[in-house]
Amino acid sequence: MAVLAAGLATFAVLYAPQPVLPLLAEEFRLGPGEVSAVVSAATLSLALAVLPMAALSEVVGRKPMMLGSVIAAVLIGSVLPLAPNFGTLIALRVVQGVAIAGLPGVAMAYMAEEIGLAGLGAVMGLYVAGNTTGGMSGRLLAGVLGDVVDWRFGLFAVAVLAGLCAVAMALLMPASRAQPQRSSLLAGLRGATRDSGLYGPYAVAFLGMASIVAVYNVISFRLIDDPFRLAPGVAAMVFLGYLCGGVASAIAGRVADRIGKPPVVLVALGIAVVGMVMTVPDNLFFVLPGIALLSAGFFAAHAVASSWIGARAAPGARAQASGVYLLAYYLGSSTGASVAGWAYGAGGWTPVALVNCGWLVLAGLVVFRVRGAGRSRVPSEPAPVAPATAA
Repeated sequence: MAVLAAGLATFAVLYAPQPVLPLLAEEFRLGPGEVSAVVSAATLSLALAVLPMAALSEVVGRKPMMLGSVIAAVLIGSVLPLAPNFGTLIALRVVQGVAIAGLPGVAMAYMAEEIGLAGLGAVMGLYVAGNTTGGMSGRLLAGVLGDVVDWRFGLFAVAVLAGLCAVAMALLMPASRAQPQRSSLLAGLRGATRDSGLYGPYAVAFLGMASIVAVYNVISFRLIDDPFRLAPGVAAMVFLGYLCGGVASAIAGRVADRIGKPPVVLVALGIAVVGMVMTVPDNLFFVLPGIALLSAGFFAAHAVASSWIGARAAPGARAQASGVYLLAYYLGSSTGASVAGWAYGAGGWTPVALVNCGWLVLAGLVVFRVRGAGRSRVPSEPAPVAPATAA
């Protein structure tokens, strides 16, 4: 529950600017490609800081790192609405990305150590469900209030919501009982990058995240333009598609514990491709279900890929493997945000859909190639906490 609250807080503030990008573009007189830097600046700095933060957590401890990360991210989020110009806004987002980096990779290692391998897929599925709920809540709150009041008020409201989640995290999170398997940063990185069994999750992280961020970064531009002409607040309702992602991730984690991770990831990526294709026609009866299927497929694949890391990585390389996964994840986010903005500005929605389908298919090919290495490296490792207590 503590990590769930942490995910709600950090992912709410991380992606809160996404639905108000059209409002930012109007105020600062920017195009879709340029204003997308508000998202990519934070995710790129997050990606670059994930590995150092994961290594630092083995020195200062998992809980202090996660708690400090969430508090710093919320404080910076409360200052964002005061940015007097676009340059200041970008600078604050870069710092916020570094602050957030102390949570995701560390949380993956923390859960693997505290819960153990038994049922890790189900627990990771719930964690990802919390992340998607946080991302959806931040986007909806910022989008609706940004339309009704202004984007500054919307971002501040998200910071308040994240602050409440941070308080819940601080009250609920127990101290670590399991001792991290410490190793040097370089040794852990060697283990995390040389194990071919981890290449599938890394591909899902980079290519899958690129596709989902690409879609949600420009979908608001599409929905407020011809032929839909929706109000920005109404267009923000498309982020309810994240609910499908939250439900699918929780289910996929449990199914993967029973039948194995690679098959579930492949099916989930296939669902995401179908959803992406459905968004091409200029018809809301296809676009909205397509967004829902895309969200369900990607977040199901992400949840299972995350648990694949915890189950497969050697104990001494777990934090570093989580860091590499998150590095790929947020590099994918930055890539998707940038490519989508320019592709949409140049050719509309169809180029965005084609690129995204290519990314998802490529991720599936990598997973299929390494599917035999998807099993746990240490299947007999006992769980430090009894499954009934963990549940």
